[in-house]
Amino acid sequence: MSALTVRLPDDKHQRLKALARSRGTTLNRLIDEMTTQMLAEHDAETRFRLRAARGTGQEARGRALLDKASEPSKP
Repeated sequence: MSALTVRLPDDKHQRLKALARSRGTTLNRLIDEMTTQMLAEHDAETRFRLRAARGTGQEARGRALLDKASEPSKP
């Protein structure tokens, strides 16, 4: 595990400590959870952009698939 020194304005540090207290956790754990969430969002955006790039030029096929999916199913 790595240690990281972060410089924050005093008021922001106090607010983060209060937030951690209100959630019943430590400031360290709060920061760990926040960074995990940010990395997950970044990964999701990266996957979305890669998939969108693969679909470039295939808009008509995509619309046809959506139309087919929205058709009522036949018994």
